[in-house]
Amino acid sequence: MDRTGRIELKTPRSMRLLASAAMLCTAIAAAQDGTSQSAPYEVGVGVFDRTKPDLGLQRASRSQTITIFRPGDHDDKFSNGVVLLPFKGRLYAQWQSSPRDEDSADTWVAYSTSEDGLRWSAPAVLAKAGVAGRMHSSGGWWTDGDTLVAYINVWPTGFQSRAGGYTEYVLSSDGKRWSTPQRVTGSDGSPVEGIIEQDPHVLADGRIVTAFHLRPGLIVSPFRTDDALGIRGWKRGRMANLPHEGEVSREIEPSLFLRGACAVMVFRDQSSSYRQLAAESCDRGETWTTPVLTNMPDARAKQSAGNLPDGTAFLVNAPNSDKIRIPLAITLSADGRHFDHAFLLRAQSDLQPLRYEGTYKRSGYHYPKSVVWQQHLYVAYATNKEDVELTRVPLESLKRP
Repeated sequence: MDRTGRIELKTPRSMRLLASAAMLCTAIAAAQDGTSQSAPYEVGVGVFDRTKPDLGLQRASRSQTITIFRPGDHDDKFSNGVVLLPFKGRLYAQWQSSPRDEDSADTWVAYSTSEDGLRWSAPAVLAKAGVAGRMHSSGGWWTDGDTLVAYINVWPTGFQSRAGGYTEYVLSSDGKRWSTPQRVTGSDGSPVEGIIEQDPHVLADGRIVTAFHLRPGLIVSPFRTDDALGIRGWKRGRMANLPHEGEVSREIEPSLFLRGACAVMVFRDQSSSYRQLAAESCDRGETWTTPVLTNMPDARAKQSAGNLPDGTAFLVNAPNSDKIRIPLAITLSADGRHFDHAFLLRAQSDLQPLRYEGTYKRSGYHYPKSVVWQQHLYVAYATNKEDVELTRVPLESLKRP
C-alpha cells in the first residue's frame, strides 16, 4: 500500500527482467530483419495482382523493345550488366561479355553506340579479359558533358575470391579513343578499395552519389563526390549495415531516386526476403538511415531507380516474390513515398527462348538500368543473360491514365 492508502501491485523482479529481455529480443530481431523503422516508401495495395498473368499490368503506349546485341553461333553467348548513358548526341551501352559462362576468367567489358537508340554498332572492347587471375566487369558510365567516363571493376584475384576488388576508369572525348586505366580515388588521394555500383546519380547541387562494395568482400556503402567527372574526391557516407554473415553485406547493388531534398537508396536484399531494402539521406549523402525492408516485391536482383524530368520517382525491377525475373515493370510515385501505379515493360509471353547453355544462365530479364534521353525512358537489361536489349517508353506514356 502506498502513502495515499492505495494498494500498489508490484511486478516481481524476475518478471520485469523477462519482459525487458523479451523487448530486447524483439528489438534485435527487428534490426536483423530490417523492420526496426518505417520504410522510406511503400507500394499501394492492388498495384500488383498475383492472380493474373504479368501481375495484371498493362504496357505503356508506344513502348518499343530493341536489340543491341544478339549472339550468333560464333559470338560470345553470355551478357549481363547492361548500362546506358547519353554522350554528345549518342547513346552508349556497356556490358560484360564472355564466351559461355557467368563470372568466368575470359570475361571482358564491351560497349556499343547508337545515334537514335534503335540501330546499334557492333560491340567494341572497353576492357579486355584479365590475365593471371585478374578479371574485369562492367562498372557503368559517367560524364560531365565534355568527357565520357567508363568505370571498369577489377577483381585482382577473380570474381569468386573473398578479397573483392576495386574500380578503374578510362576517359574519352569522342567515345572512340580511350585513356589508359587509372584508379578511382578518395578525398585523401588514395584509391577507393571497392567495386563501384553502376548507377551514379546527381543531386540538385551537382554532387554525385553512388555506392561502392568495399573489400575485403563486398560490403556496400554509400559514397559521394563533388568532382564533376566522378573519378576523384569520393567520401564514404555514414550508414550502418544490417547484420549479415560472411563477406557480402545483406544490402547490395543499390540504385537511387530523389525525394525533395532527400535521396533514397534502394537495395537488393541478399537475405531472400524478396522485397527491396531502402535507406535515405537528407544531408547530401553524408549520413544515411539504417536500411529497412519495404513492401516492394523484388526477385532478388539488381534493379534501377530514378526520377523522370517532372520529378516522378520510379522503380524498375522484376516485382516477383521469388527468384523468377519475370515480368519486368516500372512502378511510379508522384511524391516518392507512395508508389501507386505500374506499367509492364517485358512480359512472360514475349520472352524469347534461351538458345545457348552456360553457367548461371537462366530465363528472365536481368539487371535493368535506365536513363532518360530524347523524351524517352530507356531501360536496358540482359534477356536470359544472353541478348543485350532495351525497352524505351515515351515520357508522355508514363503519365497516369
